[in-house]
Amino acid sequence: MKNTKTLLLIAAASLVAMIIITLVMSIIAIRTANKRPVSLEQIVIQSHDIEFCDDIYFADERVPLEMFNIRERYERELLSNTYFHSNTMVLLKRSKRWFPVIEPILQKYGVPEDFKYLCVIESNLSNVVSPAGAAGFWQFMKSTAQEYGLEINKEIDMRYNVELETEAACKYFLKAYERFGSWTLVAAAYNAGSSRVSKFMKEQGVTSYYDMLMAEETERYVFRIIAIKTIFENPEKYGIYVSNSLAYEPYKYKNVIVKENIDNLAEFAKKHDITYKLLKVFNPWLRSNTLTVKKGKVYEIKIPKKPFNMTHGHIMNLIGDEEFIDNDTLVNGEF
Repeated sequence: MKNTKTLLLIAAASLVAMIIITLVMSIIAIRTANKRPVSLEQIVIQSHDIEFCDDIYFADERVPLEMFNIRERYERELLSNTYFHSNTMVLLKRSKRWFPVIEPILQKYGVPEDFKYLCVIESNLSNVVSPAGAAGFWQFMKSTAQEYGLEINKEIDMRYNVELETEAACKYFLKAYERFGSWTLVAAAYNAGSSRVSKFMKEQGVTSYYDMLMAEETERYVFRIIAIKTIFENPEKYGIYVSNSLAYEPYKYKNVIVKENIDNLAEFAKKHDITYKLLKVFNPWLRSNTLTVKKGKVYEIKIPKKPFNMTHGHIMNLIGDEEFIDNDTLVNGEF
């Protein structure tokens, strides 16, 4: 009995301690939140069901939401991306920079504009490398990239050139469309491969992506694209607010034509009054510190213009030259 009373006292004391700690942490959190440049109302995130219309399209092809499993698969991705606020907000910001680059190329090749959202889910609009070795905004494998005309060697990897890789992706889409006659199947094939999609269609005796049984990644793939499209077209409806003034602006740059070898890209950057890092940010396809230019070959290297050419050295010089530099001067790169 004595041991039981002791245990009960210890348990009660632990419960009181936990309550006190929780209250103290809550008070600290509220005080910290009040010091932030946003209100508590903005910090609180309320989760609720999302209503959506029955007429949803991908590349002008209607999504059959009357099918229970199709509706649930779409809703899963819509909820997932709606309540992944931080990531979705960053993607919206990046889209302001990169969609103006991608959209005209899709239009040039006659590929539906909705395929820009495929690029979003492939790479989050960034030059990433997958565990399998796929690279760039469109995540091309090396062999596929070379098949579609992208140059890759020790110094150069054009998978990191957004414009050229987008063109390669368009060529892939058009070839797949000739095979399947459906843009939805084209999108699925981009994830699973055209041969595998054809194999599934033959084995299962179906002609639609929505009737096919595939690996979970491919089964989710098209719905992820459609969900991102839904949110991007009306982000405020889904509680995502991105100020236009804080979105990422398209890069400003000039093209420098290069017809001869560059033995030191760091020195090349210095001659153009930028850093080696900025040179690589604007030209991530340059994978070395040198560039060998074969006879008859020409490359275009982007040199950032104001305000994107600003370096820390420029800022320090400005501060050193003036007692006070207003923020507009720094932001606009007026040096």
